[in-house]
Amino acid sequence: MEVNAIPNVVDPVDQYIAKLYRSALAVPATEYRVWALRELGHLIGHDAGIWGSGSLSRLRFHTCTVAGLPDSYPAALEATTDINPILPRMLQNLDEPVDMRDVMRDSEFFDSEIYKRVFGPHGISRILATVHFDQRSGLYSLVSLYRRDRRHVFTADERARQKRITYHLFSAVSHAFFLHLARDRQRPLNSASAVVDQERCFHQAQPRFLDLLEQHFPGRNDPYTLPFDLPTPGETRVMGELCIRSEPYNDVFIIDIWPAGPLDRLTQREREIVLSVAQGLSFKQAAKKIGVAPSTVANHLYRVYRKLGVYSRTELAALVHPGARS
Repeated sequence: MEVNAIPNVVDPVDQYIAKLYRSALAVPATEYRVWALRELGHLIGHDAGIWGSGSLSRLRFHTCTVAGLPDSYPAALEATTDINPILPRMLQNLDEPVDMRDVMRDSEFFDSEIYKRVFGPHGISRILATVHFDQRSGLYSLVSLYRRDRRHVFTADERARQKRITYHLFSAVSHAFFLHLARDRQRPLNSASAVVDQERCFHQAQPRFLDLLEQHFPGRNDPYTLPFDLPTPGETRVMGELCIRSEPYNDVFIIDIWPAGPLDRLTQREREIVLSVAQGLSFKQAAKKIGVAPSTVANHLYRVYRKLGVYSRTELAALVHPGARS
């Protein structure tokens, strides 16, 4: 059988999901949502759409992408949540696509206040929307697809496709974000990251970040926010058995956490001296490299030995380079 004659039996939804993850680094992070919505159009045709993510407790978007609609549309949608009948239905049926026709008859919908204020001005006649909610972070993802032709209703097959896809949109965009972040910035190898705002509310969170919080802060009152105050940007703080670091990122903060090791409990100056001495430098060489007196190196190293419970440079080097073999 010729290769060209082999039929393509891969489910198109599976192909789309695989493409979401495999293209994570190929698509610029700032364009990923727009690209994903555009690609979704090959599976579920739509004239316009919105993909928003945020905190369910606040019920407002942290991030929002629109296709075929003005940038002002998300604000209009948020301002009318109290009269939007599809919203409570979605919240009662998380991860289940909801068609506006399931909520209201056409005669009611096209005469409703929500239609006249939000959907009608943009010619939106058909709506298929799904909310995914992440129980661990408190984040939700809303995907709403719109059609303008009243005769072009969403089918049962399209509803089934959206049901399979929404979770992966939520996961893939987070995966892509942290891949780009890891490529563009330095962080401890065993750390996990999250993005939070001034109120410590999550905007993004890696699963391992949430694992570490659950392990070290069990039974906390609000699992959807950081259980500690934000460190000063650039500062590394040791809290119990965890190290915590914060740095500004646009109008939010990236938080890195990792299990505290012996060296994490040293001061910045002590770590500089330890790393220099562990490289085999003499006190004089280390002092010149760091810009201090040799006596300062000796005094700091004496305190470091006591802190770490080591008695020689060999033991110190083993802590700094635990995988090295003699």
